Amino acid sequence: MNTSSSSKAITAAPALEEELRAIVGAANVRAASAAKAFGEAQPRIVVEPGGERELASVLRLANEAGLAVIPCGGGTKLSWGNSPARADLLLSTARLDKIIEHVWADLTVTVEAGCTIQKLQDTLSRHGQRLALDALWPERATIGGVLSTNDSGALRLRFGSLRDLVIGMTIALPDGTLASSGGKVVKNVAGYDLPKLMTGALGTLGVITRAVFRLHPLPKITRTFSVSAGNLEATQQALHVVQNSKLAHTAMQVRATDDAAPETDVLFEGTAAGLAAQETQLKKLLELVAVTEIPPTVWNARQELWPDGKPLSKRLDSAGCGWMVPRIAYMPGCKSCAQNWNVRAVRSSFCSAPQESRRSMLGETPEMFCRSCAP
Repeated sequence: MNTSSSSKAITAAPALEEELRAIVGAANVRAASAAKAFGEAQPRIVVEPGGERELASVLRLANEAGLAVIPCGGGTKLSWGNSPARADLLLSTARLDKIIEHVWADLTVTVEAGCTIQKLQDTLSRHGQRLALDALWPERATIGGVLSTNDSGALRLRFGSLRDLVIGMTIALPDGTLASSGGKVVKNVAGYDLPKLMTGALGTLGVITRAVFRLHPLPKITRTFSVSAGNLEATQQALHVVQNSKLAHTAMQVRATDDAAPETDVLFEGTAAGLAAQETQLKKLLELVAVTEIPPTVWNARQELWPDGKPLSKRLDSAGCGWMVPRIAYMPGCKSCAQNWNVRAVRSSFCSAPQESRRSMLGETPEMFCRSCAP
């Protein structure tokens, strides 16, 4: 938007705010605090619509006024992606927090974008079901936010990423149009695949207002085992042994810190008898490596990479590789391409290593994400 249109928008701010209050109610329009700033971009106003049509009307009004709109859910990942050049209006989905429909017999759920992951999981668990997603900060992260950032954790090894779990979506476009795609059944090929397009778009193509997901049953029992191989090379070998085996593991992650040897965590789900057999097979495969059972809280280790929702990361500049690599831990990628690790983060000593050393550590693959499962 050019300077003249920006000036007109600023001049018309009082009138614009009155129109916004007429749409969403006076209590749901307020001035933005300094804490809502995106670098040098400071929103002037925060608007909280109470439904899809209100949200679409706000977008249309903001678009006509030439305002830069920033969609916001729980605010846990606002620092992800590039900082916006401008931020005039912060559009909050906090009031769009309803679980619209849970068809437990069909293993599907329709939920509004402002509903938190934890609230959704608590509701689904009453019927022995779950959204097979281990997003960061589930008590604050919202459906719209995790979809927009394509956030997923180690469970994607078994269940896939969000693009595999979302089967329908409604979005609000800048002109106020509400567009829907997909359906409420798992096998659906109706229309353009809008959900996959919007997943990971960081809100640049429109604002997600609701989504439909396929669900999975809650496991009867879960057990987590930690494999301590001693060093990175041995850890890589152990990881490949597990990945190429017939074990029915659900998730894997590798934790490494500056002051301890790397450890590989393996998650199993199932019945008591089945998990006992999996444990026996795991120890047989890794007979020369220490295998111990550990508490399931270890799967929250990923959150330590982003204290208070702010990523601790730095750009590698040696050899111009340009990877964004937070510290502490890294995670393996999909089972079908175990040779390309889906690296989320590595320890600081790895960050400063020469490019050839990094390739050796990662099994001769320089990619941060394997091509088939990159978010």
